[in-house]
This record gives sequence, C-alpha cells and structure tokens, in this order.
Amino acid sequence: MNLRQIGCGRVPVWAPAASKVELVTERGRTEMCRRQSGWWVAPTPLPDGTDYAFSLDSGPCLPDPRASLLPTSVHGPSRTWCAPASPGPLPKVQVLGGVMYELHVGTFTPEGTLAAAAKKLPYLKELGVTCVELMPLSAFDGNVGWGYDGINPFSVHAPYGGPDGLIDFIRAAHELQLGVCIDLVLNHLGPVGNYLGQFGPYFTSRHSTPWGDGLNVDQQGLPEPREYLLHAALRLFAIFGVDALRLDAVHAIKDDSPVHLLQELSQLVNNLEQTLGRELTLIAESDLNDISMITPVTEGGMGMDGQWDDDIHHALHVAFTGESQGYYKDFSDPDALRKVYEQVFYHDGTYSSFRKRNWGRPAGNVARWRLVACDQNHDQVGNRGMGDRPNLTAAEAAAEAAMLLLSPFTPLIFMGEEWHTKVPFTFFTSFTDEDVARDVSAGRAREFASMGWADGVPDPQDLATHQKAILDWPAARSAAGARMVKFYRKLISLRQLYHLASTEVPTRLHREGGQITLDRGRVQVHVNLDQTEIGFALPKFCKSLLWNASVQGNAVTLAPKSVAVIYQP
Repeated sequence: MNLRQIGCGRVPVWAPAASKVELVTERGRTEMCRRQSGWWVAPTPLPDGTDYAFSLDSGPCLPDPRASLLPTSVHGPSRTWCAPASPGPLPKVQVLGGVMYELHVGTFTPEGTLAAAAKKLPYLKELGVTCVELMPLSAFDGNVGWGYDGINPFSVHAPYGGPDGLIDFIRAAHELQLGVCIDLVLNHLGPVGNYLGQFGPYFTSRHSTPWGDGLNVDQQGLPEPREYLLHAALRLFAIFGVDALRLDAVHAIKDDSPVHLLQELSQLVNNLEQTLGRELTLIAESDLNDISMITPVTEGGMGMDGQWDDDIHHALHVAFTGESQGYYKDFSDPDALRKVYEQVFYHDGTYSSFRKRNWGRPAGNVARWRLVACDQNHDQVGNRGMGDRPNLTAAEAAAEAAMLLLSPFTPLIFMGEEWHTKVPFTFFTSFTDEDVARDVSAGRAREFASMGWADGVPDPQDLATHQKAILDWPAARSAAGARMVKFYRKLISLRQLYHLASTEVPTRLHREGGQITLDRGRVQVHVNLDQTEIGFALPKFCKSLLWNASVQGNAVTLAPKSVAVIYQP
C-alpha cells in the first residue's frame, strides 16, 4: 500500500468479511467499491478535511482504523488528512550515542500541545540534547493520559494538535538539528474506542496478553493485520520525517512467524533508509536482558539499532536512594553498579529474585552506546504509587547526573530532572467509559495496597492527578533550578568534548561503600555518598567540575553527599 493514500483520498479500508461497506459523510451514505483481498475504497476521492466514517453491512458508524485524525473522540468520525509533499528539511541528527530527552506532550507545558512543546526546543538544544523522545501520540479515549492505551497507531491525538501539530513540531526540531523519536506501541491497543476487530481478524485467541487477545501478526496467508503495524511504523518515518522509534515493551509482541515482526520491520526500515537517503533508528524497550535484540537479522537477531537497559537505572537508583524493595532487591549487591557499567546487564544469566528464575545473557563486547540508560523515565517514576521523583538532595541528584551523562551508554533525561523538579508523574487517565474508568481506579488502588500503599495513592481518573504532573517551568528559572541546568549543560558538553560514547574510551568503576569512582580515561567522576568527607590529589594540569566539593591547591575535598568531575584539558 502507498503510505500516502492512508486516511485520505479514497480512504482504503480492509474489511474482508463484509458484504457491503458504506462511506458515511455529512452528505449521507455511499457504497464503497470492493477490491482484491478484502479491501474497499471510496468511488471518488474525498477532499482534505472531510469528516467520514464506515458502516459495515448497514451497521453502526465506525472510525477509520488508519485515520490520521479523530477530531472529536475515538468514537466519532475520522477526518481526512493529506500529508505535505515533504516533511521539510531532514538534517543529519544524532540519536544513539547522543543525549535523549523524554517528554510527555500533555504535561511538558501547561498548554499540553505539540505547538507549546515546540517553543521549548531551543532550550533543549542549548541544554545539549540531540534527540527528543515523545511519549505515545496515538489517539486515545479522553483528553489526557499517558498514551499507552492508544487505539489507532496511524493517528495523532487531536488535543495535542493532530498530524499537522506533529509535522510542525518535527520541522521545528530539525531546524535546530534536533532529532525526534516517537514512542510507538505495537503490542496492543487500548480498551476504549478499539473497533479494529470489527473490521477483520486483527486479533487472535492463539496469543494471550495482559490486554486480552494478542494482535494477529502470524497467521499464515493473512498479511493484513501484520502490515497494519508495519505500515504505521514506516509512515512515521516516511511521511512525518521522524528520526527514530522507541518500540514499547517488545517482549509483549507475540509472534510465532519464521520471521518475527521486529525482524521484518528492521529489514523494511533498512530498505526505507536507502530510499530516503537518511539514517533511521529503531530502539526496543525490552526487559529480556538479551543483546539478540540488537543483533543483525542476518545473524539471527531482531535487528534493532538500540535497546533500553533498565538494569543501569536500577543499579543507580539503589546506590543513590538505598531503596531495595521489589525488583530493586538484587541491585542492593554492592557490586551491582560496577557490573552494569562494565558488563551492561546485572542479570546476565544470574538468578532474578523478582522473576524467580535465571534471567538474561552476557552482553559481551556490544557497543555501549547502543544501550539507552537513565536515572528517571516515565515508567520508573510513574509506576511508583505516588509518582514521586527520586528522594535526593540537589548534590545527590547532581552526582547521579554525572554518573549517567558521563557513562558509555546513550543517556536519556526525563523531563524536568535537569532542574531537579519535584513535580510527580503519577499514572493518569481520562476514560469516558464508566466501567473502564472504575476498573482502572480500583485496579490502581488494589495494586499498590498489595505493596503496602494503603492510603493516598492518587486516582488516575481524578483530573487533579494530571494537573499535578504538569512541569513547574518557573522552578527551572529559580537560582537552584538554574544552577542544576547549568551543571547538566556542562556535563553534556564534557560528554561531547571527550567523545565519551566512543568504544575507544575505557570504562572502569570502583565502589567502596558510598565512595564511587567512574574512570572514563581523561574524565573521572568521584562521588561521595558517605557521611564523612574524603580527599584526594588533583592530577597535574587537570580541571574540575564540582558540587558540594572544593579544590585548594592540588587537594580535592569531597564533603558528604558530593561529586567532583576531574578532566584533562
């Protein structure tokens, strides 16, 4: 299928079991024309901006499952959207090996739109960010939510600005030489407004998932459900000009095909790279601790370019907060931090007490920049009962930032952490279906009650839960916030100046109690999390970046809870 024909013109739709499909517009009903393999098209093209729906065998009106825009709700009509001839200038950008920044459009600014977020792009450029990662943008029920319950991966949520808003955001980013990564969900669709199964056998009981029947991507002789997901991904690259996709929870994609969905996507994206003449990046969120995810398809792997590594987050979090409950338990091992920095995965075949089984495989010599690491992200903050940020002092947060930004991995900053925001990011929704809304609220309370959070867990359906997650931009301009932003900016500049993503730069980590030293060759990070000060000699001709530390002559003193970055000019 021509990706430009989707959701516009003759609005093709796949409905193989229907004996009649009608196009419903304000002018009435018009029978569509049957084509091969269960496809239907309108007899004449619809003008751009036309509201329309489909009726299968005289049934109720249904939105187009491939529409770019659902202007009123996930239950209402679709609107045709014709993509521009070109997404605009497509500069060479750095995704993996650079510095990524994750944001949620609905809470990044008070306006909660792509247009408002675009106004902050110069700030992110000045910070040193190279690629902006947007949490899911597909249409979902209600106005506000995390976006992981989207019902149409071809669409852009109307309250965010729809497809035109995304095109404008990407153009603004590219004008600043910033890349754009979209968080795309291919493992399930949301529970409200999901009419996809009424059009055809898109789901199958052969696969069971936490969300119900799995997507039918592996039925022999039935390519359309599989192509539905593949085309949604390719369209973001080809039509919108996106530079990278972060593929959500790929371990939850159930596919028994000889060629896995991810492998086929990798091959298609490689082909598209040749056609477009620019680099396209696929990043998998996988908790399997297995580098087969980023091993080429020709070598039996999934062919992704990069993958998230939660073990790095967990080891940092435990080292700096001391928390050791749940999946953090194993990372209370004093050697955990060294192991993840030097060997990538903590669980590399070792026993995971949380999973109650051996987990993962050794990473070997894989280039470390292919692993995305963070000290905060939407999951690790939002999946806490109160959605609270790490309980760290400014000095501790600065030290953790130094450990992350000067690491060999691709660092990801979660919105607001660069000024040490305390604004929570609790899970929030705005489902209009009363039964689903009630189940989500009760389920959230029940989940955290079992973890000891008996009272006070915010109700996802309460509008205040969303409102409290909106970033506090005035705090970024306060003296304390500005100091932290400046510190982040300097760390990122050191990362770039000393090419710390290069595989030629060594990584060695030593930890003794609360004293941590990260050795990156010409750059060293010294952290003191103990309650007593420590000191060491400043190497000759070296410079320093300090937080709660001091230098007198050639003597460096680290006060309790402090960091010193030492680098050779």
